[in-house]
Amino acid sequence: MLTVLAGGVGAAKLLQGLVKIVPEDKLTIIVNTGDDIELHGLHISPDLDIITYTLSGIVDEKKGWGIRKDSFNCLKMLGKYGLEEWFKLGDKDLATHIYRTKLLKNGFTLSEVTKKICQALGVKAKIIPMSNNKVETKIVTKTGTIHFQEYLVKRKAEDEVLDVKFDGVEKAEPCVEALEAIENSEGIIISPSNPIVSIGPILAIKGFKDALKNLKNKVIAVTPLIQNAPVKGPADKLMKGLGLKVSAYTVAELYKDFIEYFVLDKRDLSLKNEIEKLNIKVITTNTLMKSLKDKIELSKVILKALKMQI
Repeated sequence: MLTVLAGGVGAAKLLQGLVKIVPEDKLTIIVNTGDDIELHGLHISPDLDIITYTLSGIVDEKKGWGIRKDSFNCLKMLGKYGLEEWFKLGDKDLATHIYRTKLLKNGFTLSEVTKKICQALGVKAKIIPMSNNKVETKIVTKTGTIHFQEYLVKRKAEDEVLDVKFDGVEKAEPCVEALEAIENSEGIIISPSNPIVSIGPILAIKGFKDALKNLKNKVIAVTPLIQNAPVKGPADKLMKGLGLKVSAYTVAELYKDFIEYFVLDKRDLSLKNEIEKLNIKVITTNTLMKSLKDKIELSKVILKALKMQI
């Protein structure tokens, strides 16, 4: 059993490589839900959907989110009624949100709903939200505190970041299945996702860090930064806002208490010695996943480090 902590496009790309090597039913993916937001009365889970759509083969890879060849007629009509259109909800995508919201209102937990969606879309991997409790990632700016989706999508990550908060995280409980997956794993991968708002909310929930520490020799993290810049997304702006240096070294430092291995991009070879001083074993390779071949090769490097049969 292999467990992956995931959120966003970076994780989805890596998973495309992993499923070419590891049987999908041997994969458990614990997904960030701090990005979840309610719009037009619907519960939207962006990271859960990106991962699910990717593994079901229907994701729009050009955008990195949503469903391939989707239309946006409903959204246009909502605009005519004066409702906001900044969050791009496709017509097929809306069906997922309607279904999720209906089930949640009928008393199902988010993890139960996610399982039903996976079954309907033919996903064999076990996809588990980090918690069934509501946790919202908020960005503190000079003009006020806003939801992460508003910061990222509506305002295009242009606001200066003063702080990042996870509302509700103190009361949130990790999904039991998620902790069980970690405990029973042969290997655990922290995917090349935004360390602040994709992996950060998962780690902020009580129980996850301790579970990882107990299995530190089985945990490997993949850098989301190459040459002091994120491959995609606003990780650099968020890190700067928190007073952190934008570097793969900083990511390794954030994870040092619960990882044994760190996959560093070969372009950042100069950081290897410094990261190793954190008592982390460093593997250097190409981490820029431009093609399926790149995704598979990176997956092979990870599994080899974990000493897993491939």
